[in-house]
Amino acid sequence: MDGRDGMRAADADREAVADRLRVALGEGRLDLHEYDERLQRAYAARTYAELDALLTDLPPVPPTGGSTLAPVIPAAPPGAGAGHQPAPTAGAGTARWLAEVWLPYLRVIAVVVTIWAVISLLSGELLYFWPIWVAGPWGAVLMIQTVTGLGRGEPRRRAVERERKRAKRERRRELRADEANERDEPPAPA
Repeated sequence: MDGRDGMRAADADREAVADRLRVALGEGRLDLHEYDERLQRAYAARTYAELDALLTDLPPVPPTGGSTLAPVIPAAPPGAGAGHQPAPTAGAGTARWLAEVWLPYLRVIAVVVTIWAVISLLSGELLYFWPIWVAGPWGAVLMIQTVTGLGRGEPRRRAVERERKRAKRERRRELRADEANERDEPPAPA
């Protein structure tokens, strides 16, 4: 064995192959049994040739954006008109995501504070502000969720997912309309 194939592999090389196998498992290219088998062989490999043999039937690592075979959402068909909405902007997606996270909290806190205020008014004295025990812990959890979600790009991911679902619904509507038009068309003259 000459050249690179005969050279001994390092732990970093084994880890790189293990990472590629994990990606292949996540993409559905390997089943769990085959992944486990290849992973064991990767950690037992001594040479580059043994490591390379584990990846020969897998495509090269895809770009960080995902698989190169992922479907692309088509542009709006001509004449989509008033029913078509442009893709969401980053700011709009963030605002919508923040509203989805925080509005239930704000509604519940408004109800709880209203109950506290009514009870205080009816009793004629300012009672202990017990709504803080609802607002405080829940608010702290939401604050952590907001910070981590913004850091991970959750608003953009949700906006893309909403746009994908909207485009899918639109395609289904168009297919139904096309099928209905085909059924209503009179047969072509012979």
